[in-house]
Amino acid sequence: MLLSNATPGQIIEIVSIPDPSIRAQAIRFGLYEGAQVKCSQVIHLGPVILQNRMQEIAIGHRLAEKIQIKSVS
Repeated sequence: MLLSNATPGQIIEIVSIPDPSIRAQAIRFGLYEGAQVKCSQVIHLGPVILQNRMQEIAIGHRLAEKIQIKSVS
């Protein structure tokens, strides 16, 4: 499943971030393969808002279409 298909309130695990340069930047925000985060909001054709501990991170729609996830709950 792709991050762009996540639903608000869903707990997800990041399975794959394909681009090495994006992966390096995502690690700085605590987003890495195996990380579990909560999807707090999805804006149609806009960003996906993820909640990771005490911060919220907006992932652009195009990037969200490249990140593989799986549902935890």
